[in-house]
Amino acid sequence: MEIFTDYFDSPLGIIEITADKNSLCSLFFVNKKQISYNTNDILKNTKEELKGYFDGNLRQFSIPLNIKGTKFERDVYNELLKIPYGKTCSYKDIAISIGKENSYRAVGNANGKNDISIIIPCHRVITHNNKLGGYGGGLDIKIALLKLEGALR
Repeated sequence: MEIFTDYFDSPLGIIEITADKNSLCSLFFVNKKQISYNTNDILKNTKEELKGYFDGNLRQFSIPLNIKGTKFERDVYNELLKIPYGKTCSYKDIAISIGKENSYRAVGNANGKNDISIIIPCHRVITHNNKLGGYGGGLDIKIALLKLEGALR
């Protein structure tokens, strides 16, 4: 299977995106462009949607996703996709919604393994006492994304 890689220069830093011929495989913040890139229509469309998102004109992504992980992780990611733009929920809320009420720590671990950040909005998940928790791209980026969406004032 051929994998395509491209980069998007966001207002918050460089985002590396990868895709196969049919779907988006990963999207995450990097410090620099690490490899030469080749692109395809999935990546071009992803970059267009990211531009709309960061410009404040796009609230729902339509890119087909190649969601990887264990069944539990995929259940978490599919639940994350249901969190509305500009809203947050807790790790415990996600655990309850997937029928694993006491698995909120495991939800946090799955959140940390999310390969498709922003589009699978793990930045919208906070602790049950309204603390931000962590973020793979860094807490400053999580704060900026939540502010962009109006979830933080």
